[in-house]
Amino acid sequence: QVQLAESGGDSVQPGGSLRLSCVVSGYTAGNGAMAWFRQAPGKEREGVATVYTATGKTYYADAVLGRFTIVRDIANNILFLQMNSLKPEDTARYYCAASEEYVLIVERFRHNAYGYWGQGTQVTVSS
Repeated sequence: QVQLAESGGDSVQPGGSLRLSCVVSGYTAGNGAMAWFRQAPGKEREGVATVYTATGKTYYADAVLGRFTIVRDIANNILFLQMNSLKPEDTARYYCAASEEYVLIVERFRHNAYGYWGQGTQVTVSS
């Protein structure tokens, strides 16, 4: 059974940094993908960053490009999201997601492309 558990969310000031962690168990990487999504109150869940497990190729949403970095620690089965230069609009609940099947690149930020989800961790950016 695949399980994902996020941690690392916190309240920070604009310009600050956070590192989110997602401990993964029971997951067979193969030719799948792992991703971070976020959902703010009243908004749809949106993809933030994706990493393809076979190639290590990463993709980022335009809103976070250059500020966020997705890293997969294969040895310890942990997925990280390093977030720098945080903005108030980054405030959301952040979710780790995984797919053991190949995710089409055009669907890399579609939430229904991923079958496994964590419970999320809250990030609040405010002065």
